[in-house]
Amino acid sequence: MKDLTNLALFAQVMEQGSFSQAARVLGIPKSTLSRRIADLEKEQGVRLLNRTTRKLVPTAIGREFLEPCQALVAAAQAAEQVTQRVQEKPRGRVRISCPYAVSQNMLVHLIPEFMAQYPEVQVDLWVTNQPINLLTDQVDIALRVRAGVEDSSLIVRPLTPSIQCLVAHPDYLAERGEPRQPTDLISWASLSMPYTSGRYTYELTSNQGETVIINHQPRLLSDDLWMLREAAAKAQGLAALPEDLCRQYLETGKLVRVLPEWQLPVSHLHLVYQQRQGLLPAVRVLIDWLVERLPNTATF
Repeated sequence: MKDLTNLALFAQVMEQGSFSQAARVLGIPKSTLSRRIADLEKEQGVRLLNRTTRKLVPTAIGREFLEPCQALVAAAQAAEQVTQRVQEKPRGRVRISCPYAVSQNMLVHLIPEFMAQYPEVQVDLWVTNQPINLLTDQVDIALRVRAGVEDSSLIVRPLTPSIQCLVAHPDYLAERGEPRQPTDLISWASLSMPYTSGRYTYELTSNQGETVIINHQPRLLSDDLWMLREAAAKAQGLAALPEDLCRQYLETGKLVRVLPEWQLPVSHLHLVYQQRQGLLPAVRVLIDWLVERLPNTATF
């Protein structure tokens, strides 16, 4: 393989606009740089530069030749950043945002373990169920639970599913009567998280693929899924909750599934950040830590 150094030198000369400036930036004699570019032209068999007393002007073939030379330099810099990230010790502050359920059921164990392994990293955990903007809210990493994240400017990594189910207390179910179809739920009291749209619906799909959307008006609105679970367990209404959050209550009979042959849409826990390149080591190691461990942590 040919020595690629002269290609990189040519790109630097073109970027700086003169041999003198390029030589100062590179820290080599101007005469050496001029000779290396002459060697490159001889090797390629074409003139790449027109030299005048005032400036350097690339020839037509020189302009075309410059683009792959610049790509070569960019690739070398990217490769160097990879090793630098490995060698740099993670330190500084990382700002991460997540919903309450993710914090209380998943990060409550993972973040302290991360901090113990990386003592020079400070974690700013912002727990909220409200939508956030990574750029304007200055958030490095966001964990979001939804069907999908549609934003081409963000890096989105799906981690683990969140399966929802309709639940109620057995006494409430006995009072209302066993529903045979989704429309039987229209008159039921509901318990729900607040939604900015102000529209409250259950989208239910049968085992045969039929989909029915039922409107409901919540009797209780709360950002706290644990509050909704306890209200449902006190026979105050119907709630759509994460399956894992209700598992123990379902096993002990405090809650029962309603219309178990109908399914709610499956959401996913997504890890979201702004870009792949240029991430601080502290941000990158936390991303890698969460991507490795969250799929193996109990879902919610």
